[in-house]
Amino acid sequence: MMPDPLELLDVAKAAAAAGAAVLSGRNSATLDVSNKGEAGDWVTAFDLAAENAVRDVIAAARPRDTITGEENGTTLPEDPSGCRWSIDPLDGTTNFIRNIVYYATSVAVVDSDGAWLAGVVNAPALGRVYYAARGHGAWLEQQGNLTRLSGPVTGRTGQILATGFSYDPDVRAEQALLLGGLMDGFADVRRLGSAALDLCMVADGTHDAFGERGLNEHDFSAGALIAEEAGCWVRRPRLTSPLDGGPSDDERLAAWTCAGSIEFSGRFPLD
Repeated sequence: MMPDPLELLDVAKAAAAAGAAVLSGRNSATLDVSNKGEAGDWVTAFDLAAENAVRDVIAAARPRDTITGEENGTTLPEDPSGCRWSIDPLDGTTNFIRNIVYYATSVAVVDSDGAWLAGVVNAPALGRVYYAARGHGAWLEQQGNLTRLSGPVTGRTGQILATGFSYDPDVRAEQALLLGGLMDGFADVRRLGSAALDLCMVADGTHDAFGERGLNEHDFSAGALIAEEAGCWVRRPRLTSPLDGGPSDDERLAAWTCAGSIEFSGRFPLD
């Protein structure tokens, strides 16, 4: 029996709020910044503390659920329920380090058949909480107001494409070569540094479309569901599950995550 997406959403909102509360304590003196390998792929003490806070909420509410996270890998319970949580405790770490406001805690849950059931992107510096439960629409809470999201306005003038670039110089060079073709028909491009928020900003109509190659599951899990529930066209990459070791670098770097109004469904390269 499929769990109630709204019940899972309550857990996701509480978990994301716990992570965002950690991020709200940002202090440049205690960032404890280190590099994860590729130039610009940073991790801070706040990434780690936020993920622990998110995991604690989920484990307390749903002890039989599996948890996969960007920083701490996979936690498998003895008797798995079939639900798995995908956590990015701090999407937009470089922004966070530089005190640029586009960063967030992203929390989503998927069932054993691969259906995403609930997702939350909590952006404390923006004062925004985006969320969705499967079949129940996508929503934005901001300054005490609740807004149902319905995606971008189709065919409007001055359309904006959001994207991102790899840390790998060779891949980034390829992406730069493709950018001119991708921008055909768009007035401008934005690169905000958080895929989770880019997807949410397609859902709220700020961006007209988003396309980026090379994302991990935790980057898009919540944001893609939010865009989908807002009525957007969404394409998730078909990546090897974290439970099976996750995708190779080549697999990940070849795959696109895309969202927008239906007019953009043929605009992006296929995986």
